[in-house]
Amino acid sequence: MITDNNTVKLCIELIEQESVTPNDADCQTIMAKRLGKLGFTIEQMPFEDVKNIWARKGTDSPLVVFAGHTDVVPAGNPQDWRHPPFKATIDENGMLYGRGAADMKGSLAAMITATEDFIAANPDFKGSIAYLITSDEEGIAKNGTIKVIETLEARNEKIDCCIVGEPSSTDKLGDIIKNGRRGSLSAKLKILGKQGHVAYPHLASNAIHNAAPFLEKITQQVWDSGNEYFPPTTFQISNINAGTGANNVIPGEISMDCNFRFSTASTVEQLKEKLESLLSEANINYEIDWHLSGLPFITEEGTLVNAVTKAIKDVMGYETQLSTAGGTSDGRFIAPTGAQVVELGPLNATIHQVDEHVKADDLPVLSKIYQHALKNLLT
Repeated sequence: MITDNNTVKLCIELIEQESVTPNDADCQTIMAKRLGKLGFTIEQMPFEDVKNIWARKGTDSPLVVFAGHTDVVPAGNPQDWRHPPFKATIDENGMLYGRGAADMKGSLAAMITATEDFIAANPDFKGSIAYLITSDEEGIAKNGTIKVIETLEARNEKIDCCIVGEPSSTDKLGDIIKNGRRGSLSAKLKILGKQGHVAYPHLASNAIHNAAPFLEKITQQVWDSGNEYFPPTTFQISNINAGTGANNVIPGEISMDCNFRFSTASTVEQLKEKLESLLSEANINYEIDWHLSGLPFITEEGTLVNAVTKAIKDVMGYETQLSTAGGTSDGRFIAPTGAQVVELGPLNATIHQVDEHVKADDLPVLSKIYQHALKNLLT
């Protein structure tokens, strides 16, 4: 029975830890216990309310890292779920339900069992294996992977290759791996006018009216053409607010949240400069506060990409596709160190949704893919 499979059992155990971000519950304890039995040195790296572990076996290069997160997004109303979100359930169709099944406790379980099987078969492997696990990926991500990387960099402990367990697959397991991600640059923009009475518009300056031509122009702006790895940069306004709530008051300001998802074809400074120049050209009085969540990164075909694509081909029998689509991941903190980074995990169709699930049979297969990747990199 699939419930007797080592990877599935571990995934169930992790799902049943109610680790809503930034809470880890006991997920990292469970993982550390398994890794400790394999001879890994376990290093706790807590920062404020976030638990992180750095676990390493070996001291030589290359250093191959499995990276991931134990925290999950809130489940919402449990009554909306077909099965209790923190009570892992395998239904009659072989689907494993539970918050985090796809994002990303299934991957964490597969990584652990892959490592166990690889070391059992290759006790004298070359190089080193490590785990970088955080409980701060689904939240604000300021005390998780980024802090661990800062610690590793300070002591010159360099990652060569990193597999992030984000759910990358679309239609079937391993059909897509992410070998890069777009950057994310946000702005809180305030367009200023002058508040007044609607009956006396000549004594006021309507911020909404001032913003309207600019908003039309900016939605049609071409920021770049992308490149061979990335689609063109996109700009979206996600929230907008103006007015006092009264219908007889001209609004003195309009506030909006904006976001660029940008490629390596543009720099942060270029995007900032262009947006602010458009505001100036429109003679708009404004205030703006920028926040960079992560830079774009790309891992070109080479050691890691080749090892992972070969592993998928050997296990699944088909070629995988390289992609940079989607949002950001903690890979954005790891890649700037010079590490090669790819993301490989189960199907992402139900992540962050009610009734999140994966095909239970996919988990031991994912473990086998990870094991083959280790073999390709370390033997």
